[in-house]
Amino acid sequence: MTEVLLAEPRGFCAGVDRAIDIVEHALTKFGRPIYVRHEIVHNTYVVNDLKAKGAIFIEALDQVPPGATLVFSAHGVSKAVQQEAADRGFRIFDATCPLVTKVHVEVAKLHREGYEFLMIGHKGHPEVEGTMGQLDTGIHLVEDVADVARVQPGQTEKLAVVTQTTLSVDDAAEILAAVKARFPSVREPKQQDICYATQNRQDAVKLLSTQVDIVIVVGSPTSSNSNRLREVAKKLGTQAYMVDNAAELRPEWFVGKTHVGLTAGASAPEVLVREVIDRIKALGAVAVRKMDGIEETVKFPLPKGLKID
Repeated sequence: MTEVLLAEPRGFCAGVDRAIDIVEHALTKFGRPIYVRHEIVHNTYVVNDLKAKGAIFIEALDQVPPGATLVFSAHGVSKAVQQEAADRGFRIFDATCPLVTKVHVEVAKLHREGYEFLMIGHKGHPEVEGTMGQLDTGIHLVEDVADVARVQPGQTEKLAVVTQTTLSVDDAAEILAAVKARFPSVREPKQQDICYATQNRQDAVKLLSTQVDIVIVVGSPTSSNSNRLREVAKKLGTQAYMVDNAAELRPEWFVGKTHVGLTAGASAPEVLVREVIDRIKALGAVAVRKMDGIEETVKFPLPKGLKID
């Protein structure tokens, strides 16, 4: 094995940075514990690190004591969860990624104009539940092309499409094409709903895959965007594996491989990438080279009330 080629960009995006900062600022300002509805981001290391600092992760709001500080995860929540949290009187900070919030705002605006929606996404994913939960009715989930053939919206004169932000760009395009074929007058997303970070990381893996014998993706099993990176590499015919940490690497994967590609999902911290590099070096890699790629400069501000004096 001669070298490790690092994808650029990889790892944390602006939405993940902001979500983690919100929990850490809340802990500093209000003390422990801080309650977080659902994993703040889908990464085992990040969640365990915040637990150690005093964050308590819950799924149901009745697990949160009265008067406590509550943070909504980066994936967003439904209107019902927002209302219940407000009714229970918690101090609330919303760590929903602003790019997910953009989708929620678009849904609310078009709903007022009489639109129904098709949402392209994965059933059960918290972002999908949050976006579909912006409305009581009139939003239909399509997970694949077969779903598009089956879906029965109440009306088709005013029909719009939204997507989960962390999908495979190519898969989403294929499903959107099927939607447009069946509903030619459908309204497409104003701007591509798939977020800049998901797009950039997938584009980088496409470039990476053509130059290496194997791709390793650092990411947790629950991370949608990390899973998509592995799929993108495999679709291009490159052997690809996803690992939560360096301990999951298998020496046999690297036998006879001279070039190893390495990337990380948008919720995976760089510390894990460094540990994976060290482990691959221990297995015989002698050089690490960074690909050229887009430099991301996006930054999202923290919510009001979290400034630390």
